[in-house]
Amino acid sequence: MSQLHEIVAAVTVDEPPMSRSVDQIVAAGRKAERRRRAGFASAGAAGLVAAVVAGTFALTPGAPEQPTTIVAGAAPGAEATWSDAPPFSFTFRAFDAGPLRVQDPVVVSTAYQIASVYMDGRVTHDRPVEDSETPVRRDGKRPPAAGTDSTQRPLSAYLTLYRPGAFDPAGIVGGTSSTIAGRQAVESTVEPAGRQLAWEYADDAWAVVTAYTSTPEPSIADLSALVTALEPSPATPATLPFRVGYLPAGHAPVEAGTHALPGLIGISQARAGNYGGVTYADPAPATTGLNAPYGDNEAGTIPGSVSIYVMPASASNQRAKAGKTKCYQVSGDPFCNRWTADGAVQVQVLSTGGLSVAELTRIAESVELTDVTDENTWIPVPQAR
Repeated sequence: MSQLHEIVAAVTVDEPPMSRSVDQIVAAGRKAERRRRAGFASAGAAGLVAAVVAGTFALTPGAPEQPTTIVAGAAPGAEATWSDAPPFSFTFRAFDAGPLRVQDPVVVSTAYQIASVYMDGRVTHDRPVEDSETPVRRDGKRPPAAGTDSTQRPLSAYLTLYRPGAFDPAGIVGGTSSTIAGRQAVESTVEPAGRQLAWEYADDAWAVVTAYTSTPEPSIADLSALVTALEPSPATPATLPFRVGYLPAGHAPVEAGTHALPGLIGISQARAGNYGGVTYADPAPATTGLNAPYGDNEAGTIPGSVSIYVMPASASNQRAKAGKTKCYQVSGDPFCNRWTADGAVQVQVLSTGGLSVAELTRIAESVELTDVTDENTWIPVPQAR
């Protein structure tokens, strides 16, 4: 079960108490999801609150280490040249494809980058429908802003662009192979409800769009529009609004979010206004042989990891304590929060590696913030420690 799925379940069922970290909200989401699944079996697809969960992927070894030029195997006249940028780089930008609106990628790792995907007229996990997007009826009027039609059933979708060698289409369970615009593609269904399309956007490099929805849209045909619309852009490094002064030995960066939390949590809260975050791990997870984005498993976390989240204090579910550091031990691993002197910004540190409160406190108090409102002061992920 992915963290994104669980976060959505949590925030749509039970508001978490004031002393829970993001990961503990995930645990609450799992409980809510068990209740939801029991109801879904009898209520049918129309009763599903859609949320993003894991697809089943297998990845191939041998991602190139030296910079190369990658030419997509597209149809004549539609080829695109992709630069093999280093990890923690964004190599595409927001684009439109039919009714789909792919956003700028905000999550990046050693193996992939992820962007939210919206659809005209559809409510999503983090975004309401704008009036201008609601289709006009034949009588010239727009349907009501709320209701039970498909526009009001949440869509959760995201595009994952894998680095070369990171994705093996043979690992897709129950997939159907096809060719789209001259490119290899595999379409499949995902649980609990939805569909997925993977395609080879460049030599041995695959993109995967995953859409969780209880309605027929977006269809595979809708998702296929992304194949020819996806284009490379000049690579830019992902940056963070802070530097970390202390980490336990051996921890390396594995996933980060710019204007987002790292991982699928960041996609689930893409419009929450978070400043950024990063996850370090010891050992670092493999960049090949993955089944899905990091942490997209039953545990919902990266083993042996330390995550640092920086967010507006107003967006947190813990009450701000200006200029203070406070740690919590409710259940599972402890976590620590530190607030700026004015109480406006919160730094949260949590770990899956069994670190003590003393270690978490030391990490939190070593975080040096830049100007969170000025991206020119932000630091590329590999240099942020």
